[in-house]
Amino acid sequence: MNELRKLCASAAELDFKEGNVIWFKYFESNYLFFSTMLTSKGASAFRSKFLELVIEELKGEVNITEGKNQGLSKDVILTFFGSAIVGVVESYFTKGIPDPPHVAAEQLGILLDRNL
Repeated sequence: MNELRKLCASAAELDFKEGNVIWFKYFESNYLFFSTMLTSKGASAFRSKFLELVIEELKGEVNITEGKNQGLSKDVILTFFGSAIVGVVESYFTKGIPDPPHVAAEQLGILLDRNL
């Protein structure tokens, strides 16, 4: 989780598309670790910690005072997008998303940029 936090800090000025490419490159280079963590008996604990990290990183990106998310619950938005990100990453490791990692990362980033 600390390495992922460092990646987030280094990508803070990037849009979601570019930032996700950095994450997915890291996931790809550490495929064995993440696939083991997301498919083992301890997967739910790891997934919970990962979701906490993602939500924490998204907090500064959500604006509910104006724009498309005005008036919505910040907690609902964070849970929705945090779960979506974790779900895509988890699917990448458990179901083998057929797209190369950079394609999955770019598409996830486009969806986040479009909606946040």
